[in-house]
Amino acid sequence: MKGHFYKPHCKCEGKKTKKCSCGANWAYIVDIGTDPKTGKRKQKKKGGFKTKTEAQEAASLLIAELKHGHYVNESNISFEEFAYEWLSMYEATGKVKVSTIRVRRHEISRLLDYFAKLKLKNITRKMYQDALNGLKQRGFAENTIDGAHRTGRMVFKKAIEMELIKKDPSEFAHVPKEIKTVEDLENEDEIPKYLEKDELSKFLNTAKKDGLDQDYTMFMVLAYTGMRVGELCALKWNDIDSEEGAIKITKTYYNPTNNMVEYKLLTPKTPTAKRIIDVDQAIIKLLEEHKSEQKKLKMMYRNRYYDKGFIFTNIDKYPGYPMYIKKVENRMSRLMKIAGIENKLTPHSLRHTHTSLLAEAGVSLPEIMKRLGHKDDDTTKDVYLHITKSMKKEASQKFARLMENL
Repeated sequence: MKGHFYKPHCKCEGKKTKKCSCGANWAYIVDIGTDPKTGKRKQKKKGGFKTKTEAQEAASLLIAELKHGHYVNESNISFEEFAYEWLSMYEATGKVKVSTIRVRRHEISRLLDYFAKLKLKNITRKMYQDALNGLKQRGFAENTIDGAHRTGRMVFKKAIEMELIKKDPSEFAHVPKEIKTVEDLENEDEIPKYLEKDELSKFLNTAKKDGLDQDYTMFMVLAYTGMRVGELCALKWNDIDSEEGAIKITKTYYNPTNNMVEYKLLTPKTPTAKRIIDVDQAIIKLLEEHKSEQKKLKMMYRNRYYDKGFIFTNIDKYPGYPMYIKKVENRMSRLMKIAGIENKLTPHSLRHTHTSLLAEAGVSLPEIMKRLGHKDDDTTKDVYLHITKSMKKEASQKFARLMENL
C-alpha cells in the first residue's frame, strides 16, 4: 500500500523490545502532489489512529480521492477571514449594488457571533443549525434569520467551489419558524395598510393647505404614480416627458446615513422596476409649476445651488441636493397628524393605495404590476384580491336585489 505508517510519539523507540507498550497512536504520510512554487513534493500527514489498520484505511480513502480528483486539502482559514474575503469577491463581480453589500456585511455580523474565530473546516452541520436556532432564541425576526442564512449559504458554497472545505454545513439547515396559534391567525392583518379613497382625498387636501414646501406636488406624484419613495427622490427633470404625459423610472436614491451630500443613485431595485409611467396632465401641470418655482430658487442661491437636475430638492442648508427618504417620511407623518388619519402609514402606503384604486377602477393585475415595476409581489396581489373580492361581493348583492324585484 502507498504511504508511510508510523508512531510519531512512540516512547519505545530505541528499546530492545519489538512490541510497542506505550500506547502511542499511529499516523500516515501520503504524497498528495507537487508544490507549484518549489517543485518539491507535498505530503499529507494525519495521526491519532489507534491501530495501524485504521491508519491504512484512512490513507486508502485519501489515495482514492487523489486518484479520482476528489481530494480537497482543507484550509485552516477562519470563518471571519473567509467571510470578508468572499464579500470582496462578491462585490468585485460588479453585479451587486452598494446597498446589497451593506446588507450582506450586516448579515455576516450575525453569523460572526457564533463562528468568527472558528476554522471554516471545523464548522459542522449541527453547529450551523444551532446558530440559526440561537438567533431565533435571541428574538431576531424570521426575515433577519433568513437573510443571515442566505448569506451563510453563499459563503460556504464559495468555500466548496474554492476547495477550501469538503462539506457545506449550511446545506440541510433550515430557518426556525414561528408556530402561530389560532389567536395569532385571527388577529393577523391579511393585507397591508393603505388609505381609502376618502382618506387619500383628505390627506392630499391637507398637503395642499398645510403642507411645507413641495409637499403637495411630492405626495400627488406618489399617489398618482405608485412609485417607490426612493424613485421619487432620484427623479430628475429629464425623466419627465410633458408632451407624452409620462415619467421615466431609471434609478433609485440610496442614503443609509441620511447625510444629504453623501447620497448615491443606484439602478432600479429589479429589472422590471425600470419603466415608464403614464400620468394625468394634472400631474404634469403641477410639475411644471414646481419647475417655475425652482428656477426662482436657483436665482436666489446662484452659485450655492447644487444644480444636478433633481426635481424634489432640499432648500435651506444644501439647496439643490435631492430630497432624502427620511425627510419625506417625516413630512407625511406630520400631515397625517394634522389630517387626523392613522399615522402609522408611510410613503410606501401610498403605493398600496395606488394599487387599491387601480383595482377599483378595473385595471388588471398584470397591468398594475407593470405600472408598479413588479415582476411578482405577494403584497400587491393581496391588496388587489382584497379589492376585487369586495367588488365581486357587491356585484352579487346588486344582482340579488335585482332578482327580488322580478
